[in-house]
Amino acid sequence: MRFTTASALASMAALASAKDSRTFAVLRFKGDGFLTEGPIDPVVNPGTISTHYHGIMGGSNFGATVEGDQLLDSTCTTANIKNDKSNYWVPALMFQDPKNGTFQKVPLFYMNVYYFFEATDDEIKPFPVGLKMLSGDSKTRSVPKSGGALNLDPDNGIPINSVQWTCPRSSYNPPSYPVDSDGSTAGIVDPNNKGSGSGFPLYPCDGYASPLRQDIHFPSCYNPEAGLDDHANNMKFPSNVGSKQNCPKGWIHTPHIFFEVYWNTPLFNNYWTPDGKSQPFVLSSGDATGYSSHGDFISGWDQNTLQTIIDTCDAGDSGMDKCPQIPGGLNDNNNCKISPAFGSILQNGQIINALPVVGDSVTGWGKGGVTGGSVNPPAVSGASSASSSSKAAATSAASSPAETSAEQSTAVASPTVEAEATTSGAVFLESSSSAVDAPAPTTAPDSPTDGGYPVKTIYDVVTVTMTTTVLGSEPTQGVSRRAPKHSHGHAARHLGGSFAARR
Repeated sequence: MRFTTASALASMAALASAKDSRTFAVLRFKGDGFLTEGPIDPVVNPGTISTHYHGIMGGSNFGATVEGDQLLDSTCTTANIKNDKSNYWVPALMFQDPKNGTFQKVPLFYMNVYYFFEATDDEIKPFPVGLKMLSGDSKTRSVPKSGGALNLDPDNGIPINSVQWTCPRSSYNPPSYPVDSDGSTAGIVDPNNKGSGSGFPLYPCDGYASPLRQDIHFPSCYNPEAGLDDHANNMKFPSNVGSKQNCPKGWIHTPHIFFEVYWNTPLFNNYWTPDGKSQPFVLSSGDATGYSSHGDFISGWDQNTLQTIIDTCDAGDSGMDKCPQIPGGLNDNNNCKISPAFGSILQNGQIINALPVVGDSVTGWGKGGVTGGSVNPPAVSGASSASSSSKAAATSAASSPAETSAEQSTAVASPTVEAEATTSGAVFLESSSSAVDAPAPTTAPDSPTDGGYPVKTIYDVVTVTMTTTVLGSEPTQGVSRRAPKHSHGHAARHLGGSFAARR
């Protein structure tokens, strides 16, 4: 797809005055990994430790509290568009070793955010600066009422289901989800897409450059009477009006954003044996089902920039950065990182005995606790919890699965420092007061390219209070890190099924 200034300007008036069909563009992110990580959630738990560990993208002025236009003062952003200082975040994905119950963080492979501009009778406007949104339910362990399918229609009598998991595979024999599943012991397949469903799939995802993917849709109707901070009441999905999607009178129609988060699960393929009955991945909230997948968003967009994109940018999978004359231009910072507001960042390859904040309270699908309904998150009482929470016995391994990839020729040794040991209880990774010897950043060889530019893997150097252990074998499988710019007909699938009928 080719884009020119002339063609963009010629279509501007038509796009701005009428929306008879959907347009969209994909926002991509710079650098390697998240902006920051930790038990931080200024939407749900402002000013205090969050109930679980997250990975955050976006503007650098992110913190435990985000108010008003604070994000506009960010000095850098991980977004590919320079004037997008918004924050986007999700719970971390963890691997729980079936042999001993220990945990490792699954590294992020890459993340995209689709910006859909729907066919509508409304005028689509930018998100108000500081708007806070949440999609999904971190407490649920119940299968959605829509089964394995998405449901973004607020008027069909079925509760909204805005989240799915997608597992691209070279073969779906055996299927990713049991054919007769009712959701109580395993997930349910999407009837419109055998590669997607509700809950974690039971087999490894081996699609090319497409490991396990977390899919999260956000509503696009903002109620100004509820206000920017009331994430429980300020947003809803638009209603069908013929072939268009309209918001209630007095509400503001904003872009429909969709998170596409790829996790590097193939790094762990040699550490579990698929049996069609269980799987080893757990959300950082302690959810072994995957039903509680969710995402958060706070808008930090320059209003003129986003309005220009709404009115003129229909770049599709080619990427938002391919649209001409975006105010502020593109981001050239490949290393926007900040320290977490609480604790320290879990290293790739670091093995822990319990989840941060949550401890060993893993629930769902035979893991103990509830197999349906909701769970109560652990009580947290602010920053003081950092000193009172127990540390877990933990190790970081030079050859553990999360720390190596197919493109690395040698393993990188991790720093060795002492840690207090405990066998249970909540983990809070305290920031070390003194530096330790850490490995120099190691650059992987150039990866295959898709769309014109390679991606390199650079390991973050962090200070941790952990003990090093070297495992006996090095994993041989993993996803080759590559440019997050390949097209699989994503838009059609993301908006398929129950949502496709609304186009």
